[in-house]
Amino acid sequence: MKERCRIWDTIATAQPTHRDGYEIDSHRVGGRYFISSTAAKVLESRDDNLRPRLTTWLIDQRRHGTEVPKIVSGTIDLVKRAPALGVQERAERLLEYFETESSFIGDEVCYAADEATSMEMLAWTESLQKEEVEFLLEYLKTRGFISIEHVGDFSGEVKVTIDGHVHMADLRQKSVASTQGFVAMWFDDSMRSVYEDAIAPAIRDSGYDPVRIDGREHNNKIDDEIIAEIRRSRFVVSDFTQGDSGARGGVYYEAGFAHGLGLPVIFTCRSDVLEKIHFDTRQYNHIAWSTPEELKERLAKRISATLGDGPKRKAG
Repeated sequence: MKERCRIWDTIATAQPTHRDGYEIDSHRVGGRYFISSTAAKVLESRDDNLRPRLTTWLIDQRRHGTEVPKIVSGTIDLVKRAPALGVQERAERLLEYFETESSFIGDEVCYAADEATSMEMLAWTESLQKEEVEFLLEYLKTRGFISIEHVGDFSGEVKVTIDGHVHMADLRQKSVASTQGFVAMWFDDSMRSVYEDAIAPAIRDSGYDPVRIDGREHNNKIDDEIIAEIRRSRFVVSDFTQGDSGARGGVYYEAGFAHGLGLPVIFTCRSDVLEKIHFDTRQYNHIAWSTPEELKERLAKRISATLGDGPKRKAG
């Protein structure tokens, strides 16, 4: 059944659903998604900053394995805190898209204006206009990562070169080779011993280096230093413990950003507030802890089980 994409107002296909909202298949956001009626109402404003970043969130959820991501009002609040992608990352995401669409090494990926592939290229690169994609294509060509034959206005044939495949492999290897575990959590005096006596030593005991950006709260943006440290990390530990003031929005975003990069995320939360966390994260297996001692033991075991012992694990 024909439908309109609730994010971009482009042609899409409606999928049956019994939930209060819409399940839609849209090339402009790279595939299927569910959006609640409340969230759809919010998006009627057509915010040109929100729409591309929400599209990036959808792409990243699918890259992590969520076939039909769910957009609710809380999702939009989190996405609003996200920074825009940098040009380098947008180009690398476009290169990853071509790899994904290639059936074999040397395969051609064809695109043409208003067809599915061109809309997906816009989606993967957080672009509003085709001119942005053309700029990124030229950059990838200049770097030798793709060869391209233009056959018309915003249409052509692209091949990922050997250098392009090697570059993508290097990017993935940098993540695997990292010895760093990033920690996202509530910055509060009541949580000091949780980090110092539980999370940090558990990461060290597993053979990795804990990293936390101390004392920084988010003010509707994610600090560039935090983004850089997550990119350098092998995994992320996200503790969703919260106080009376409510959920820690930065922790939710940092976990989602890590997921989008394909990094393992280990979820933890103090037992007495577990029921208060946002329902979008409840599908994940949280370590529910009562004391720092319990958290330290269980977290160390979870890290080793998920990733294996790190290179800095002490023998014996």
